[in-house]
Amino acid sequence: MFEKALIGSKKYWGLVIGLLAIMGVGAIFYLQQWNYGLGITGMSRDVSWGLYIAQFTFLVGVAASAVMVVLPYYLHNYKAFGRITILGEFVAVASVIMCLVFIIADLGQPTRALNIILYPTPNSILFWDMIVLNGYLLLNILIGWNVLASERKSVPPPAWVKPLIYISIPWAVSIHTVTAFIYAGLPGRGFWLTAIMAPRFLASAFAGGPALLILLSLILRKFTKFDPGKDAIQNLGKIVAYAMSINVFFILLEIFTVFYSQIPEHMHHFEYIFAGLGEHGKLVPWMWTSVTLAVLSLILLINPITRRREGILALACVIVFFSLWIEKGFVLVVTGFIPSPLGRVFEYSPTIPEIFITLGVWAMGFLILAVLYKIAVAVKEEIET
Repeated sequence: MFEKALIGSKKYWGLVIGLLAIMGVGAIFYLQQWNYGLGITGMSRDVSWGLYIAQFTFLVGVAASAVMVVLPYYLHNYKAFGRITILGEFVAVASVIMCLVFIIADLGQPTRALNIILYPTPNSILFWDMIVLNGYLLLNILIGWNVLASERKSVPPPAWVKPLIYISIPWAVSIHTVTAFIYAGLPGRGFWLTAIMAPRFLASAFAGGPALLILLSLILRKFTKFDPGKDAIQNLGKIVAYAMSINVFFILLEIFTVFYSQIPEHMHHFEYIFAGLGEHGKLVPWMWTSVTLAVLSLILLINPITRRREGILALACVIVFFSLWIEKGFVLVVTGFIPSPLGRVFEYSPTIPEIFITLGVWAMGFLILAVLYKIAVAVKEEIET
């Protein structure tokens, strides 16, 4: 089926060339990082995780969100999701690949990734994160490709695919739960030391991922002959509304617990992102932007009248995606280091090379997604004709 990705319109090839160009720029800056080291990034002894790990954390959630279409379709036989299930699985494939690449970028030297294989440490959460991420990637590749190939031949999928589908459902939850444990298992970091870190991660994942899937579905319907279905898009919109509401509720729980308990070490992190600490407040505008976008998205999504209008729904999904990207894909990771356990306030800002490397990885992910969607849409159109 891969040959279908080699045939496309000028818009398709324009997108491919544009993404390759961004990847090229990112690769040039990555070569600089390879030669010089992580000193070209904004990270330091005090802030040892930055933009790379923040993107990794956010994208794990996007990957896990595929379960929100897989579970209703395969377990509850919800037919409306039949046309977009493959789209969700391919989003998971592209997202996990980006996650793995961001980890390699953060390591400085790619060969360091071999240490976790050559010297396995089962008592480390990072070891299990590697297991669940690579396992989830393999599951989605096998399931998505074989189901699509079977649809093309108008035959049922192989019998061995069904058990993999059932395994992939709890596995999707596990990848973000294990990622949350990386943070929640660090007792010296008060901002992350919370029992609801994993539920927070899953709530944001089940809002941001489906929001992206809605946008991709609307784009496919506009530029191809493939129609994901109005019911599927509308029901995904409901999922985004509920998940975003729960995510905001969890954050409010964190704020209440921290400020009602009056534990200074925990309060300082929240004071830093909402009001700043002295002259230090680089993340304050980012956090308030995220809060404003979150509130606006809830207004648009909870109201059925606005949610049913696809133009407004698309706008709400863009707002949700960027709100969660700011909160989870940047603020959450960086704030865990500010202030440090010793009370030192050392702020972090990503450098130009860091930003372009990040854009290059995102471009790579969207290129993979564009190719996979080109194949999926071509097969769907072939079946319909």
